[in-house]
Amino acid sequence: MAEKLLKALTLKEIERIFTITDALGISREALVIPLRTETPGRIGILKSGKLEIVVERDTDFDQWLSHLEPELRALTNPAQD
Repeated sequence: MAEKLLKALTLKEIERIFTITDALGISREALVIPLRTETPGRIGILKSGKLEIVVERDTDFDQWLSHLEPELRALTNPAQD
């Protein structure tokens, strides 16, 4: 199966991201998902408080997506010491 490297997201990829964020209870209004992919990709919280999800350009999308949920959980629910 060929790797699926993306230069830009389509509605199909965004909907797959929403499937994960919806399941985590993250409002779509709280998300910023740029259409252009970047290297490196990143997930972080903007100064506005919104969650930014920038898809990695040089990694297969399905592979990148498999890491999204654990990364979002770590970012939105930091471990309590």
